[in-house]
Amino acid sequence: HKLVVYDTDAASLQRATAPGANAASSPADVASQADIVLVSLPTPNVVKAVALGDKGVSSGRKAKIFIDLSTTGPSVAVEVAKALEEKGIVAIDAPVSGGPAGADKGTLAVMVSGPKRLESELTPILSVIGKVFWVGERAGLGQTMKLCNNLLSATAITITSEALVMGTKAGLDPAVMLDVINAGSGRNTATADKFPRCVLPRKFDFGFATELLYKDVRLCLEEGERLGVPMIVGNAVRQLIGVAKAKLGGASDITQIVQPVEEGAGVEVKFGAQRKS
Repeated sequence: HKLVVYDTDAASLQRATAPGANAASSPADVASQADIVLVSLPTPNVVKAVALGDKGVSSGRKAKIFIDLSTTGPSVAVEVAKALEEKGIVAIDAPVSGGPAGADKGTLAVMVSGPKRLESELTPILSVIGKVFWVGERAGLGQTMKLCNNLLSATAITITSEALVMGTKAGLDPAVMLDVINAGSGRNTATADKFPRCVLPRKFDFGFATELLYKDVRLCLEEGERLGVPMIVGNAVRQLIGVAKAKLGGASDITQIVQPVEEGAGVEVKFGAQRKS
């Protein structure tokens, strides 16, 4: 595919242009050169600014399709879709899941909502980055799917933190615990990947910021409240992530969520961990 790219970070732009993409000077410049614009951005406000703001995609002269790979929540997806429709641009929400490793390998799950008539055109393009799931036609349904997914992922890492810290405090070897859990019914994304790869070796390098996971859970709870769905466990998950964000900073890695639990218990979940007397 012929690509034109833009990023506010010069190093990121260089990584994209090195393999052959052409650099643009703004989102509007991208949208003046490309028929289809894909964005992957950290927060809902940034998405709105890039889509609708000064020198945003809506100011472009060529783009007809806007694909948002970010996690914004359904209300922002609907707002952006309505505003872009007035400019003759079709908005597609297509949030992704699979982490940095999935992005590198092109194995992300891509949750798409938008007009079904565009499926045959867009699926081959999105298949470059992962497995494509068309979850609905209404704007925001892809975002709702992503929020449900990320609530489960966040719950896995928070509850695994508590379980592994408890077992370590009792005298169990956390590496053995993970072997047992991953052979049984407790297996989840944190026990299968994040803890053995990032926590036990104390690397804390999964590559996703705590503040972003907190944002995703917050958006999910807000949507649950709007829909009248009780989110009791979800609120507890947000509390623990919030504690980690406050103690360690928003830029901390999500695998560091275990650290406030460790601090409270007086143990560390690591290879060769021993219960403190």
